Amino acid sequence: MAEFPWHKHWPKGVPKNLEYPDIPVQDLLRRAAKGHPETVATRFYGAKLTYAELDRRADALAASLVRLGVKRGDRVALLLPNCPQFPIAFFAALRAGGIAVQTNPLYTAREIEQQYNDAGVETVVCADLFLKNLLKAKPNTMVKRVVVTDIKEYLPFPLSALYPIKKKKDHGKIVVPDKPWIHRLPDLLGGVGQPPKFTLNPATDVAVLQYTGGTTGTPKGAMLTHRNLVANAMQAAAWLPEKTPGKEVFLSVIPFFHVYGLTTALLAPITMAATLVIHADPREIPAILKLAHKTRPTIFPGVPTMYVAIVNRPDLRKYDLRSIKACISGAAPLPPEVRKKFEKLTGGKLVEGYGLTEASPVTHANPLFGLYKEGIGLPLPDTEARIVDLETGTMVLGVGESGELCVRGPQVMKGYWGKPEETASVLRDGWLHTGDIATMDSDGYFAIVDRKKDVILASGYNVYPREVEDVLFEHPAIQEAAVVGVKDEYRGESVKAFVVLKAGQKATEDEVRAFCKERLAPFKIPKTVEFRKDLPKTLVGKVLRRALREENPGQ
Repeated sequence: MAEFPWHKHWPKGVPKNLEYPDIPVQDLLRRAAKGHPETVATRFYGAKLTYAELDRRADALAASLVRLGVKRGDRVALLLPNCPQFPIAFFAALRAGGIAVQTNPLYTAREIEQQYNDAGVETVVCADLFLKNLLKAKPNTMVKRVVVTDIKEYLPFPLSALYPIKKKKDHGKIVVPDKPWIHRLPDLLGGVGQPPKFTLNPATDVAVLQYTGGTTGTPKGAMLTHRNLVANAMQAAAWLPEKTPGKEVFLSVIPFFHVYGLTTALLAPITMAATLVIHADPREIPAILKLAHKTRPTIFPGVPTMYVAIVNRPDLRKYDLRSIKACISGAAPLPPEVRKKFEKLTGGKLVEGYGLTEASPVTHANPLFGLYKEGIGLPLPDTEARIVDLETGTMVLGVGESGELCVRGPQVMKGYWGKPEETASVLRDGWLHTGDIATMDSDGYFAIVDRKKDVILASGYNVYPREVEDVLFEHPAIQEAAVVGVKDEYRGESVKAFVVLKAGQKATEDEVRAFCKERLAPFKIPKTVEFRKDLPKTLVGKVLRRALREENPGQ
């Protein structure tokens, strides 16, 4: 299977093999600033930074971090939403010789404590909005220094004047203690600093610790090397047709702290010196649509829940989205009905891609122009993929057979931080075992059947939640759907569906089950349907099936 000629169906102009520069991640920004110094790098609520300015500020902060005590190999955590401070802090941490630790800003103090103790974090760059939980966690961690930033520092007037009022209303009074170990970001950007010079090996030196549940559900840090991230940024950029360096505009609203956002909404755009139109909250769909209407983005990486919300807006037609050439959906399965509706309503191309944290993350995508097939599409350049049996993981299966998807390529992680046994369980002979069940057809296109751990065993039959969810998405009254297995004394497990109805729509449990009965085998039909106002999701928009299962342990 490794020799399959996938490139035959790649978008026109994608090279069979890419040449990856032997550089650290931080040099991606350096190259963009050198080639396109006056191109707008970030646009944030109207405020702009050029590539030259972004590069200078990353240098200045890197020099300040070193003066504060950051040493080569230290872990520097980023506790930030999407804002210009994120790329400044990210590249500064790497230029100071550190390893960036990505932290979800919505983490509780307990979660912050767990992550920072596992990673050995000593330095944190934090938005003041999230300082409260960090201060709660700090006494039980190794954190020595905290750099605090206020979102208003990168807002244009008059928003910068109005923002403190809104912040106080939404978050209450935020107090930044006067401590010698707390530093203000503007104070560290005052001069033109020069970061230290050092050599590293891009192939082996770690750039980012990206925490994930992985294939076993236990949080652990995937060690992504400089080579991993540079390669995947270039692989993702190569997939985009007719791109023009210095001219593209990315709508960067998916969180940078998530590996999908880091690669597709930050690093890949920087490889082509694109403008990043940044928005802090991916859930604010009306604001994102207004932003797209105003800024004319050409590329819009997103997640299915975002596209679901967009296609179901009754006022969608008042927004001009025709500037968008390409939308690549990741982080969760893209329902076929959502893709079709989005393309019909906007005229933009929307394709499903696939990846996982351990692969930086992108490994597959459907061609934006060319033969499209429902599923995750084709392996990216220099990426191999194969299907192996579920029992031993060693037998390579043929066309059309279901098994575990394994991938190999320059984007595959070095391993899990401090967890050699778990590393060995997923990295075998150079292949990353993804934990996803998939098939490959005769054209080399892959489709995910489901997660191994999400498969429902009902009366001895395997039921794949995604298959049932795709049918539910076809129902005219249903906006969102999630399917899990719940305990059943007779069948072992039975299928339960959670659905969110579209505004103004009605449906009963019997109607939904009857709809499924026309389209699914009897053992796949949801035994129960629960109607909800919303579904539990991560900030990036992935539905938390695990949370739904935990709510229904004994049903």
